[in-house]
Amino acid sequence: MSDGGSRGRGRPGDGAREEPAVRRPGFVVLGAEALPPATNVVRPVPQPLTHELVVDQPFTLDRPGGDRGPDGVLPAGTRVAVLHAGDDRCRAVTSSGLAVDVPRAALRELPPGA
Repeated sequence: MSDGGSRGRGRPGDGAREEPAVRRPGFVVLGAEALPPATNVVRPVPQPLTHELVVDQPFTLDRPGGDRGPDGVLPAGTRVAVLHAGDDRCRAVTSSGLAVDVPRAALRELPPGA
């Protein structure tokens, strides 16, 4: 008779073997450098989102240090709110509040109410 504590598959006594315990890796606490800088976070997110990216757009966060490559890529179709626009670049905010500079040519204005 089983006490119900069997961890194996199947019913007790049917020849099923117990499965080994699941082993999980240890955890790691990330440092403050894993968070985006405050200059790249906007709360609350401006509404409505007025533009979308027409191409995949690499971006860099506002961190000190020059040529380190992109920090990520916003995929084409990402909707954004434009905070301010220059001649060639715009500061745009995603629905998650990530604010980055993108080329003006990478944006398409959405129709009202979209």
